[in-house]
Amino acid sequence: MKNIEAIIRPEKLEDVKEALAGIGLIGLNVSPVTGRGAQRGIVHVGRGGESYTVDMLPKVKVQTVVKDTAVEKAIEAIIQAARTGHIGDGKIFISPVEDVIRVRTGERGEDIL
Repeated sequence: MKNIEAIIRPEKLEDVKEALAGIGLIGLNVSPVTGRGAQRGIVHVGRGGESYTVDMLPKVKVQTVVKDTAVEKAIEAIIQAARTGHIGDGKIFISPVEDVIRVRTGERGEDIL
């Protein structure tokens, strides 16, 4: 099993949710986050020509745990749904999951995904 965390643009959340549902991945968690990447934010020019930098931008973190056999399909779905082709489209992080336990019943293992 793998934990997939995708940091994406907030306006792409519905597209990503639909893309994941389209491949049968319904369960996920979503959290609002702020952050910055290699570009270190964006520069705005205000009234009077004054510029200021916003270095912590709003993003959304989408997290799901999937069976190993579904990892590549999930990654591709997220990329296709979240990509705009511009800086700031986000990142996807993948990490192993040792076990999963359903709290209600105590069942364990990937079959409960």
